This record gives sequence, C-alpha cells and structure tokens, in this order.
Amino acid sequence: MNYEPLPQRVLMGPGPSNVNARVLQAMALPTIGHLDPAFTVLMDETMELLRGVFGTRNMLTFPVSGTGSAGMEACFVNVLQPGDRVLVGVNGVFGERMCDVARRCGALVTRIEAPWGSALDPEAVRRAAKEVRPRVMAFVHAETSTGVLQPVEGIAAAAREVGALLMMDCVTSLGGGAAVQVDEWGVDLAYSGTQKCLSCPPGLAPVTFGERALAALDARTTPVQSWYLDLSMIRRYWTGERFYHHTAPVNMLYGLRECLRLIVEEGLERRVERHRRHAEALWAGLEAMGMRLFVPREVRLPSLTTVWIPEGAEDVAVRQALLQEANLEIGGGLGVVKGKIWRIGLMGETSTPANVLNLLSWLERLFRRSGVKTGSGLEAAQRVLGTE
Repeated sequence: MNYEPLPQRVLMGPGPSNVNARVLQAMALPTIGHLDPAFTVLMDETMELLRGVFGTRNMLTFPVSGTGSAGMEACFVNVLQPGDRVLVGVNGVFGERMCDVARRCGALVTRIEAPWGSALDPEAVRRAAKEVRPRVMAFVHAETSTGVLQPVEGIAAAAREVGALLMMDCVTSLGGGAAVQVDEWGVDLAYSGTQKCLSCPPGLAPVTFGERALAALDARTTPVQSWYLDLSMIRRYWTGERFYHHTAPVNMLYGLRECLRLIVEEGLERRVERHRRHAEALWAGLEAMGMRLFVPREVRLPSLTTVWIPEGAEDVAVRQALLQEANLEIGGGLGVVKGKIWRIGLMGETSTPANVLNLLSWLERLFRRSGVKTGSGLEAAQRVLGTE
C-alpha cells in the first residue's frame, strides 16, 4: 500500500517538539512482551532516569500510559476522595483543567487566581490556604497557555504550613525547559508529558509520587474512581511483583528511555542553560522587531515564549504561511488570548540557534510582505548567541 509522505516540520509550537533520530530508531526496535524479563530491566532503567529529571528519589516515579492529561488525572484521582478540599492556582488554561478534574473527583474546589501572563502571588496563596485548609494544593509550574514560569518556594511553604499535599504540573518544564527539583521544593506529586522538553513523541505521562502522597492513597476509604489509573494496582507492576494491570506501550517506553539517555549525555544543568540561552536570543530578536512579549521577564518560561501579535498581522494567515512555506509550526493563543498572542516553543531538540534565527527571518519576511512595520531581529538574537 502506498502512503503519501508526511512533511518534515520544525515544531516550534506549544508541543510536540522535534524528536531525535536515535529516539525514533529505538521505537522501531522489535516489540517484546510487557512481562518479558528483558522489559522489566528497561522499566527499572527508565524509572531511575526519570528520578534524575524530576530531582527526586521517590520510588514510584514512572510513565503513565497516556498523554500529559492522563498524568494530571492520575495524580488527582489517586489522592482525592469525595468531599476533600482542594486549592488550585489558576492563571491559564491548565489551571482551569486542574479545577475541572478535581471537581470530577467529587472534591470541593477553591480557586486562587492571577491574571493571564502573571504568576500566582505566594502571599495570596498562603492566605487562601490558611482559610481553606485543603487536603491538596495544586499549581502549574510552567503554564503552556501563557508562558509563565511559576516560582515554587512560596507556594510550597504555604502547603507545608497547612499540611496539604502539594501537586505540580511540570508538563512544559520537565527535561530541561526549566529546573525541576521535586524533593528540594517539597512537592508531593507531580506529572508531565513526553512530547515537550523530553522530545519524545506524545503518548506517555511521567509522574512521581512521594511518601505522603502514597500514604494518602493507602488511607483511602473509597476506591480510586478510575480503574485504568488506579496506582494501588499499577504500582505493583512498576515497583512490586510485576503484577499485570494493563499492557504497557512497549515501543513508546523504548523511545522514552532513549530520550532520557540523551538528557544524561548532555547533562541536565547544561540542558536547562541551553533552553534559557536560546530563549533569551528569541526574546531579544522579537523585541528588536518591535514586538511586545506577553510575560514579564522575571517569570518568563524559557521553553515557551508568548508574544503579542503586532498590529496589522493576521494570526491564522501568518501561522499558515509559516507552515506552508517554511514547514515551521508555531501556536496560537488559547482562551482569553485566542487571536491575540502567538506561542513559540523552544523545547528539547527544537531548542537550537538555527531554529531561532530561521523563525525570526521568516517573521520579518512575512511582516514586510503584508505591510507590517518591523525591525531586524537577527542581529539582536545573534548578539545573545555569540559564537554558538
């Protein structure tokens, strides 16, 4: 059977990111059984490598079979019971989704909000936590809809003060997009996705559960509402007697292990610095073109930049031209900023000087074509990149 060839894209949207050839080759290896002794060795290697990127020694650190949203749901359904109080930080789409998932668990949800493009105020979070006394406090470390990187220390302190479990969404930070230190920060459970800064195809959701989170799971008086995501059973497969629960996505796990090996080879700290440096170059270039960035520098997420669409430029027309003429994808805004901002990803394999300069060059070309006033961003970006 003949198939039309798929295009080779430069994926500079909010995810997925481009995938290293070694990862694709690993995923093409022969499939073996998910209970094969050779596969259980791979499972152990993958868990240990994931502990490294999460910055944790939590034993139950493994990839859920599903995308990042499955990781979010796995965290909530395993520690919440009907009637539990939850405090959720909301400053974008994914904080909203946290509220939705928690409500579906029967929890009593209180929102603590910040304007889109801003970080949560730790003192406001502290006051709300003292008033609500939640069982769980949840927040987004790297908000993909806005490009905000949330400082953690103040929120973690507020959770400790009231004895709440602290849950963190690090979908767009894990793997080098920004530093993630689960144990150092006192995070009890966290989740991510493979398709962002890990640069693995979408399909797995790394999660980590600390001792306090597992104690909450063990103390449940009601069954976990999701059979598929019930960690009281799944952890027996990953960290116990390899008890069968569901068929693991074997070849996806080959790919994840290879991604994590690539991170070790590069060095996690160097990878974080690479994301930061290339983001700084992109920011300098966009500003030199006369564009306004959406998020203040002090809480700006390196792996996902948000920028106001300049006057005279058409959102969809520019993005379609980039895709059709340059094979380059960027993302549009969501929610209240739909049609107002672009989301530009520099994640994992996609975070390179060549991609930064290529995007700036194409934006200048398209703006000039449509009569949008623009400056030159290439020289500004190159000054940041130096000789790289």
